[in-house]
Amino acid sequence: MSDPSATAVRLSSVRLDRGGRTILHGLDLAIPQGSMTAVLGPSGTGKSTLLAAITGELVPVSGRVEVFGREVPRQPRALLEMRKGLGVLLQGNGLLTDLSVAENVALPLRAHARLPEPVLRRLVEMKLDAVGLRAAANLFPRELSGGMARRAALARALALDPPLLLCDEPLTGLDPIASGVIMSLLRRLNQTLGLTCIVVSHHVRETLPVCDQAVVIANGTVMFDGAPEALQASTDPLLRQFLDGTPDGPIAFESAPRQEAA
Repeated sequence: MSDPSATAVRLSSVRLDRGGRTILHGLDLAIPQGSMTAVLGPSGTGKSTLLAAITGELVPVSGRVEVFGREVPRQPRALLEMRKGLGVLLQGNGLLTDLSVAENVALPLRAHARLPEPVLRRLVEMKLDAVGLRAAANLFPRELSGGMARRAALARALALDPPLLLCDEPLTGLDPIASGVIMSLLRRLNQTLGLTCIVVSHHVRETLPVCDQAVVIANGTVMFDGAPEALQASTDPLLRQFLDGTPDGPIAFESAPRQEAA
């Protein structure tokens, strides 16, 4: 069981720029170890940029990002070592189309663990079992439904038993039933494995009920950080506009495309 007082991810006075433009600023955020946290907000507000700072893909202009008490390193070798403890579920799944589901899940194990082939195959079976895809081991990504492909990508993200899982828009392109399956699965893994899970999403209805912590990013910073129930009960005009999906309010609708895609 994870220590409820421990912090998995901490951002202190962080500013993040892309292309010479400030995307996020004044970020102060703590993600408790063993929690399931929803990072919500309108499209284009910087949610994926936040994940990029946690993985070390994007170096902050100022401030400090820590993962399990250690600052995210900038040296390539140290950064690679840290990333072994991160599972990342990409928005587009990232499955290699010419490999079977089992071969996709085996990739991280082959790259980072020297295991006898029978042990590796057994581990792959266990990961596929965990997401309900053992029967699909020999299928190729083109033969999977959207929900199955997302679960296959999740199995691969969990291959190295990372203590921290980052999910970037895991519900994109899924129907309501598949979305419910994915969120229930993430919650079960969070609870049974003690996995710290950060879910970036703009799907409020599907995400909030299974999370312990809700974070809302808008206007370049954290606008809310607290319990999902407190977010739902908020009367703040900006938060209500986002939660209720109303076109008029403090959050402006931008007709021009932005560099930040999430």
